[in-house]
Amino acid sequence: METTTTTYEQIGGDATVAKLAARFYELMDSVPQFQGLRAMHPASLEGSREKLYMFISGWTGGPDLFVEKYGHPRLRQRHMPFAIGESERDQWVACMVLAMEDVGIEKTIRAKLFENFFKTADFMRNKQG
Repeated sequence: METTTTTYEQIGGDATVAKLAARFYELMDSVPQFQGLRAMHPASLEGSREKLYMFISGWTGGPDLFVEKYGHPRLRQRHMPFAIGESERDQWVACMVLAMEDVGIEKTIRAKLFENFFKTADFMRNKQG
């Protein structure tokens, strides 16, 4: 009997990662609570969605699509042009929590992902407050 070993496999692989990235940007684009975060993105969210999908794939233990296409993520460096404080971090994390719930990621895996997403989002902060 084969056991799943990566978060990528546990959440449902490529299909779920794609749904998660899509739902994240749907929520960001439509929920007023996330308007500050939305304002930091281009008019079309397609490129952002694709990059998030590719990043999450590798980050959760699946195919390292982002690295294959763009090289090392260098997340902090890539986010430096944007003023990211606690509000932006919290909007990003809240949007991701809703997206994870909406695509049906199991509660204990969601909790683990929340912890890791929060740490990563907090590391992106580059302004006070």
